[in-house]
Amino acid sequence: MSTAAPADAVTTDGSRLSRPLVLLMAVAAGVSAANLYYCQPLLDLIGRDLHISPSATGILVTVTQLGYAAGLLFVLPLGDLLERRRLIVGMALATAGALVLTAFAQNEAWLLVMLLIVGLLSVVAQVVVPLAAALASDDDRGSVVGTVMSGLLIGILLARTLAGLLAQVGGWRSVYLVAAALVLVLAAGLWRGLPVSPPTVRTSYAGLLGSVARLVRTEPVLRRRMLYGALTFAQFSVLWTAITGLLSDAPYHYSEGIIGLFGLAGAAGALAAPLIGRLADGGHQLYASVGAGLLFLVSWALLAGGRASVIALLAGVVLLDLACQSLQVTNQSRIYTLAGDARARVNAAYMTAYFLGGAAGSWVSTRVASSYHWSGVCVLGAALGVVLLASVVVGESSLRRLAPRPT
Repeated sequence: MSTAAPADAVTTDGSRLSRPLVLLMAVAAGVSAANLYYCQPLLDLIGRDLHISPSATGILVTVTQLGYAAGLLFVLPLGDLLERRRLIVGMALATAGALVLTAFAQNEAWLLVMLLIVGLLSVVAQVVVPLAAALASDDDRGSVVGTVMSGLLIGILLARTLAGLLAQVGGWRSVYLVAAALVLVLAAGLWRGLPVSPPTVRTSYAGLLGSVARLVRTEPVLRRRMLYGALTFAQFSVLWTAITGLLSDAPYHYSEGIIGLFGLAGAAGALAAPLIGRLADGGHQLYASVGAGLLFLVSWALLAGGRASVIALLAGVVLLDLACQSLQVTNQSRIYTLAGDARARVNAAYMTAYFLGGAAGSWVSTRVASSYHWSGVCVLGAALGVVLLASVVVGESSLRRLAPRPT
């Protein structure tokens, strides 16, 4: 099989992406990220089938997330050290194999090991994002990253819906078999569509990991955007961890299938993210960041009314996911300008902070919801929104003061 890049992948100067290739990378990010979330609506079915107690099924989600965290730290930086097309396609093929083995799990230990591996390999989505940024021109980078990140967020939001629908028809194992088939088709498309992307550094693996820590230590923009990202995904996780309890209880009493459809509302908000990417391309990162922070606060005000009004709840979901995706796109567009040959390592640092914020948001949201119910969840989310907005205003203002003035 030829390793030459397809003629329409980039222009002759290699600086611009074709629209079909951008869409392919968006699909790749979404399909890969979805693998992390299929198990959430399936916990009861899996528990009954494999005789896992209800109190222990939560470990399935935790193990998948731990695998993803390990992948962010130890696999994602390889995007700077290895040829990225081979790395992405190889990880996709390995993911498909792990998903098939997950579908045939016969006991809890087998399932836990395979979900850990699925989580580890699903960071292929985060290898794709910096590759897209590297292939894009400076003028288009924000828009390209916005499109790819829209695909990623839509994959996260729709994974629960797809898993619920498939499980009703063919059981929980069918979900992982279909997921494996999707990843195999994706791997073939990526091999054919992605251009060859040579390594950007020559170093040892230990030196590669050490350079991630140095980037965090020496790049104030990266540190600030890591903070914004952590607070962003924390709010996303607070909402999506608690909303199932709200919708399954009075006054809604919705079924699992209907609850899963709320992911469609979030996906609608994510679709507007490329517009924010174009705003970032125009040099308006400050306005985009502050606007997203304000949008978070508006969304939590609407969500607080969601206890009595499904319209307010849906509007709040759309706006919160729009704010989340908008700030994510602005963050990544900004950090990818820091070091052209270190985008995978920059992304590893950023996404580790992003993921840790989300994990913390989920953990706190569960406890707040059990004690203070939906109103407490909305207060928690709004408080995180205030901290985020204050961090953006103070942080970006200080960076502007420290920036060198033109002579």
